[in-house]
Amino acid sequence: MKIVLLGYMASGKSSVGKKMAKSLAMNFIDLDAYIIDHEKMSITTIFKTKGEVYFRLKEHQYLKEILAKDHNFILSLGGGTPCYANNMEEVNKGDTISVYLNGSTSTMIKRLIKKKAKRPLIASLSADQIPEFVAKHLFERRFFYEKAKMTIKIDDKKKSEIAIELEKLLK
Repeated sequence: MKIVLLGYMASGKSSVGKKMAKSLAMNFIDLDAYIIDHEKMSITTIFKTKGEVYFRLKEHQYLKEILAKDHNFILSLGGGTPCYANNMEEVNKGDTISVYLNGSTSTMIKRLIKKKAKRPLIASLSADQIPEFVAKHLFERRFFYEKAKMTIKIDDKKKSEIAIELEKLLK
């Protein structure tokens, strides 16, 4: 079984993925961490030194590399991954189960304001600029996120509750 978690930043893809991987005794792969490991630099550094086009090309290459593996895993994508290079078509090939962790705009804004310093995309924004940024991004990305085979609403749920709900859906 290959499970791919997608959604906006701070939707819980990595946290939920790690919890599920532990309880299902599966490997967990974080695409951003995989890229960092293979490129030997942070995502922020890749963007600054090589540009977004280079990053998106590498992201697509590594996504295909991971999806070609023959073992079971849970993979968490970067928030933008589904939106580029026909990545959702790659993700949805075969028996891969793609899951959109869907949070409302207000939920995502609340989560991101708390974690602003750890998020390069919004770190330079003031707290009153974040709502418009998030709303615009979600509007642009929703089309791609909704190509997932399954959707789980994450509003007002703990990450452990989301993991349990997803495990039940998969059985």
